[in-house]
Amino acid sequence: MKRHLLSAADLARDEASRVLDTAEEMLGIAERPIKKLPTLRGRTVVNLFFEDSTRTRISFEAAAKRLSADVITFSAKGSSVSKGESLKDTALTLQAMGADAVVIRHHSSGAPHRLAGAGWTNGAVINAGDGTHEHPTQALLDAFTMRRHLGDLAGKNVTIVGDVLHSRVARSNALLLHTLGAHVTLVAPPTLLPVGVEHWPVETSYRLDDSLEKADAVMMLRVQRERMNASYFPSAREYSRRYGLDTARMDRLPEHAIVMHPGPMNRGMEITADVADSGRSVIVEQVTNGVAVRMAVLYLLVGGATTEEGPA
Repeated sequence: MKRHLLSAADLARDEASRVLDTAEEMLGIAERPIKKLPTLRGRTVVNLFFEDSTRTRISFEAAAKRLSADVITFSAKGSSVSKGESLKDTALTLQAMGADAVVIRHHSSGAPHRLAGAGWTNGAVINAGDGTHEHPTQALLDAFTMRRHLGDLAGKNVTIVGDVLHSRVARSNALLLHTLGAHVTLVAPPTLLPVGVEHWPVETSYRLDDSLEKADAVMMLRVQRERMNASYFPSAREYSRRYGLDTARMDRLPEHAIVMHPGPMNRGMEITADVADSGRSVIVEQVTNGVAVRMAVLYLLVGGATTEEGPA
């Protein structure tokens, strides 16, 4: 793998497959009596979060600790950042502490690229979500979950539904799934599709019902109210009626199809409670798989893995 993981587009097909194969082995660690590997003993992983997060932060913490790394979690709230310290000064401080990897979530798109390219840190930089840009490890765990249920993703049809405009998850999934050979359809109101989406390696549609019968996986995106500063649709009820996944729509999916959501969910809006809790839902499994995938990323970037063999 490359030195950093900043975008899903950074991964060639063989590199993405290697991460997923490594994650398959990491998943077995959770079944051991002692759920740890010594791979990153003596290494320091810093979680640098300028934006609120629960799932991603805890997932990276669990992944690093299961690899025996020392973990420092840095939250912007209550830190010197809230007093005006810049990203550069924060990064230089962490470098002075000997950070071997910096996992960064930032509200500004491009912040991880800036951190990686400016020479402020010698460690690997992993993008844990930047603005409305990308979230590559989420795309990897989504692909990992799909592969476990659907097999090889080449030729599979994946439908991603909802607030594509504000979703870094949608962008990263579109790029990674295309790399892995899947066909991606983005379904959203016209107001929630970004400018330039016609240049993405996807098809687009304004009608969810047209995309159900052929879908091998349906991923519902959260309506990100905190990122919205205008009315992108008439009402929550109208959005749910046209783009929400309920039991009637789920029943139109092929028998093998799975239902996904990156979380957290707005139950009753983009997905109903009965669908979220159904046997087709793999939403809780995505959380479990997230730890294994992030272990794989840290192992490959920080652990110095240079062979094709998996972890011991």
